[in-house]
Amino acid sequence: MKFVDEAKIKVLAGDGGNGCASFRREKYIPRGGPDGGDGGNGGSVYLIADSGLNTLVDFRTQRTHKAERGQNGMGRERTGRKGQDLYVCVPVGTRVMEDETGELLGELLDHDQQLLVAKGGERGIGNVHFKSSTNRTPRQFTQGTPGDRRDLQLELILLADVGLLGMPNAGKSSLISKISSARPKVADYPFTTLYPNLGVVSLGRGHSFVVADIPGVIEGAAEGAGLGLQFLKHLSRTRLLLHLVDIAPLDSSVDSAAEVKQIEKELFHYSKDLSDKERWLVLNKKDLLLDEEFDERSRKLHEALGWDGPVYAISAVTGEGTQKLIGDLMQRLEVIWQVEKPDIEATDDAEWDPLQG
Repeated sequence: MKFVDEAKIKVLAGDGGNGCASFRREKYIPRGGPDGGDGGNGGSVYLIADSGLNTLVDFRTQRTHKAERGQNGMGRERTGRKGQDLYVCVPVGTRVMEDETGELLGELLDHDQQLLVAKGGERGIGNVHFKSSTNRTPRQFTQGTPGDRRDLQLELILLADVGLLGMPNAGKSSLISKISSARPKVADYPFTTLYPNLGVVSLGRGHSFVVADIPGVIEGAAEGAGLGLQFLKHLSRTRLLLHLVDIAPLDSSVDSAAEVKQIEKELFHYSKDLSDKERWLVLNKKDLLLDEEFDERSRKLHEALGWDGPVYAISAVTGEGTQKLIGDLMQRLEVIWQVEKPDIEATDDAEWDPLQG
């Protein structure tokens, strides 16, 4: 299935049903009086998160979603039926914005979480409510109010614990295929990865985390060059970044330190929050170098970067160093999750209605 992470849709809530102007007419009851019933409320439109979905591709063909209109009121004080609410399934991780203003309406981050995006119209009332001692034959009734009409921008941002970052051909796809069951395309040419891939890394029962692999980042990615601008957003919800560096590039003139600094620059231009995320340096393709040569290149890279964070040496192809890497990642993530836990427990689980505030 094609991966699509942006879509525009129109949501139309149902109008409220009109009230009824009616009078009781029965044999031997000449002055039956008003008996017009109320209309039904219009149906609302909700977005609901579904963990079984991983793309917004369906919204490329079905762009309009309309809830049912409320039924009009009827004689004998019969109330019209309420319009059925419409529930539209979206992938977990979907961000919902007003298309015209860019206002954020909400984010759907948990399975079955719901978000009201268009409220149904209020019902009209029948003439039975207007009778009084001075108005015994009221002909007044009210129309139902229109339901909300909205143009929405949907943006899918993948939910992952660890994000893989690096230049094209740094070995990100090879690494995620080695440490998880994900099977992205792997080849010996740049931009093999054209869309994000998710992989679950399992270290035993109750110990697992999700890794996201995005297309390689090149100079100018924050301004739209390559695929960087389109997919850098998928790293925004990760807790930790692995910055992969090709320590044995085929072109001997390639400056690995300059490439690392270039990606750091793109991260900062795209988002300061993304730039400030915890980042580990992972030196890949160690198997292509002799130990002495690897140590020399690693030393020069450290000196050029002034790097003071964690550094790992691996081979994504042979698996050398990957078990140490994922073991340390698991330990670090468990610490992060423990710190986040009080904030999560304090969050109100009630459904957020952006229309009510």
